[in-house]
Amino acid sequence: QVQLVESGGGLVQPGGSLRLSCAASGFTFSTVAMSWYRQAPGKERASVAVISNTGGSTSYADSVKGRFTISRDNAKNTVFLQMNGLKPEDTAVYYCKASLPLRSYWGQGTQVTVSS
Repeated sequence: QVQLVESGGGLVQPGGSLRLSCAASGFTFSTVAMSWYRQAPGKERASVAVISNTGGSTSYADSVKGRFTISRDNAKNTVFLQMNGLKPEDTAVYYCKASLPLRSYWGQGTQVTVSS
């Protein structure tokens, strides 16, 4: 079955960096676009970044452009989110999503807290 397992979240000071990972299994990873979303307390889940199946195309929410980088390693079935210049407003649970043809699948999420 499809499984997505995020890791790498934690507590970081403003201006700091974190690298999130999402390990995928149960489907042909190299054929599927992958995304990172986040959900802050009291807010709806929102897209952060998307990467095509080959990694040749990416897109970002305006709020993270120039600070976050999405990448993938198709040999390791893993998608990453490098987050630099973190701000308190980046605090949220971060989820990865796999967009398969019939439906999308979500991981369980990883908490990112940006605070001094």
